Amino acid sequence: MTAFAPDSIVLNRKLPLWYQVSQSLRASILGRTPDAPLRLPTEEQLAGHYGVSVLTMRQALKELEDEGLITRHRRRGTFIEPSVRRGSPVRLLGSVDAIVAQQSGMSTELLSHGTAPVSAELAEYFPDVAEVTTYHRLRSDEKTGEPTNHAHNFIRPELAERVELDDLARWPMTKVLRDVVGVRISRITDTVEATLADPETARLLQVPLLSPILHYTGITYDEDGHALDVARIHYRGDRFSFTVTLDAT
Repeated sequence: MTAFAPDSIVLNRKLPLWYQVSQSLRASILGRTPDAPLRLPTEEQLAGHYGVSVLTMRQALKELEDEGLITRHRRRGTFIEPSVRRGSPVRLLGSVDAIVAQQSGMSTELLSHGTAPVSAELAEYFPDVAEVTTYHRLRSDEKTGEPTNHAHNFIRPELAERVELDDLARWPMTKVLRDVVGVRISRITDTVEATLADPETARLLQVPLLSPILHYTGITYDEDGHALDVARIHYRGDRFSFTVTLDAT
């Protein structure tokens, strides 16, 4: 069986090469025809195709493997997961400062704080701990007092010991972890989905039940690839939009 053939791209030196390569491969995988082969070319072949080093190629493939798009088998090769759905969420590269800015500028009320067992949904992010520390906050417009979003954060317990609740009333969790707790954040994976307001969200955000909501999930990782924080934020659909600017140079 012939190997899967990815599209070609012109790389932008302003962005990390591994990221651009992973994005190109992701687009090729999700846009493949039903009869396309599942086996990818070798690391060396892919590196030559994109004009990058094998090390860069491995980092790009690891990103896709972490997302569940591919599986890698020693001596057998790299394969696209047959169950991968076409049209999976798009992931975009930004800076930690951009995330902090996006989450700032609102008054914050801490609704609850405690510990909880690691649920089945969180187990893939926290495989080495039995419970996480949870924070539930409501954010409102500072001028009008109108609620705009509510956020659930799940963080590692050893980090929670160094988080002050007063800091969470002033700053986003990302800023607290980076600038107060002092952890070194390597990346944040963001996913934004359209959904409908459940009873809790409708009550907190003062919107009708089943009205449009933007559901944001952000996973914050350290330099060793360990998840530090899982954030789930529900935004009012009539107050927020999702805008992307792409540099085509």
